[in-house]
Amino acid sequence: MSAVGKAIWFIETHFAGDLSLDDIAGSVGVSRFYLTRAFGVATGRSVMSYVRGRRLTEAARSLASGAPDILSVALDAGYGSHEAFTRAFRDQFALTPEAVRAQRSICDLDLVEPIKLVETLIDDLRPARFENGRPLLIAGLGERYTWESSKAIPAHWQRLVPHLGAIPRRIGSMTFGVSYNGDDEGNFDYIAGCEVSDFSALATAFSRLRISAQRYAVFGHGAHISEIRRTVCTIWTRWLPDSGHEVADAPSFERFDDAFDSETGMGGLEIWIPIKA
Repeated sequence: MSAVGKAIWFIETHFAGDLSLDDIAGSVGVSRFYLTRAFGVATGRSVMSYVRGRRLTEAARSLASGAPDILSVALDAGYGSHEAFTRAFRDQFALTPEAVRAQRSICDLDLVEPIKLVETLIDDLRPARFENGRPLLIAGLGERYTWESSKAIPAHWQRLVPHLGAIPRRIGSMTFGVSYNGDDEGNFDYIAGCEVSDFSALATAFSRLRISAQRYAVFGHGAHISEIRRTVCTIWTRWLPDSGHEVADAPSFERFDDAFDSETGMGGLEIWIPIKA
């Protein structure tokens, strides 16, 4: 079983108690950084949003069954007050606990059920090559995402393409999709852009990112762009744990050259994963 699968099992058997990201990562013997990234890649959710969602889903079931004391349900779900529980419950379901108890139904709620991890990984992942990446200056369009909202990244690229010709001091024709500045909640910044020689002439509408020199494991992805998640999931949940390499807390990116056709999604790309030297 992968580290992500073990983490899901641990969460399912412990979420009723006091559970932290450190607890979950420690239970499967990986770092917080690795678990946050691998869990998001494999499930499309952040670790702690999954924990919250599972707690609140079970709380909703209790309320719909007619639990008489909302504070007891709140405490069982790990919340110290009725107010904190109500805020979290409303954020999750757009209804108050009282409303769910009154309607005696959870049919219309967006429940978070246990994840049944289907690991459709790639058996013939292309061998990695290792590169000492030079410093890069990336200019383009940036946005902050969660794992849940990252499904909008293809549309992010559509917004960039008409602006590529307006980015001054561009170097070469390659484009980059860079993920960086992630946190424990699964939020991360993403910039779609190109390499530039400097930022001095860049309009304020564009985002900018400096990437330091870094050691990388580089993987080719030759299938359609829509299948990239399988490749990334295989790298994070199989290759990295088996490789003996440790991922570095640094930006990772996809690199597209002239062979990639943004209209058809074909032509391939490279995935650059930062590793500790």
